[in-house]
Amino acid sequence: MMTPVAEPITGREPLGTLAEPAQALAQFYRAFNDRDLGLMAANWDTTADVAMANPLGGIARGWLEIGAVYERIFKGRGRVRVEFHDYTIHRHGDVFHAVGRERGRLDAPGATLDLAIRTSRVFRRVGGRWRQIHHHGSFDDAQLLEAYRRAVR
Repeated sequence: MMTPVAEPITGREPLGTLAEPAQALAQFYRAFNDRDLGLMAANWDTTADVAMANPLGGIARGWLEIGAVYERIFKGRGRVRVEFHDYTIHRHGDVFHAVGRERGRLDAPGATLDLAIRTSRVFRRVGGRWRQIHHHGSFDDAQLLEAYRRAVR
């Protein structure tokens, strides 16, 4: 069994060449926390077979649907910041998956929430760098999920 990494990935880490799995994860969290849709598009593979299961967006398939979910989050009334911790990275040739937890905060008009989300991300090597092909996130607490949904809609 692998020991989970406690040190969080926040998006402030050096991205280097994006050849290492942790660099690809750092790029995602930088894009998310900076609300940078262009950097988010660079992190995801833009093929039709990518998918994301997000508590707010249901299941989005293909980059156009996934990008639209992030655009709604980035343009929303609330500001969400998260970091990835308590994670393991599992590499299988040209694919890796990371399994861990996100913790963060939502600051929205009338609501401030501390977030706790179970998260998995899958990347594949494309052109010498890692591109995300799948994400699944789910809240540990159903009441927190409902409060989050109310705050961002």
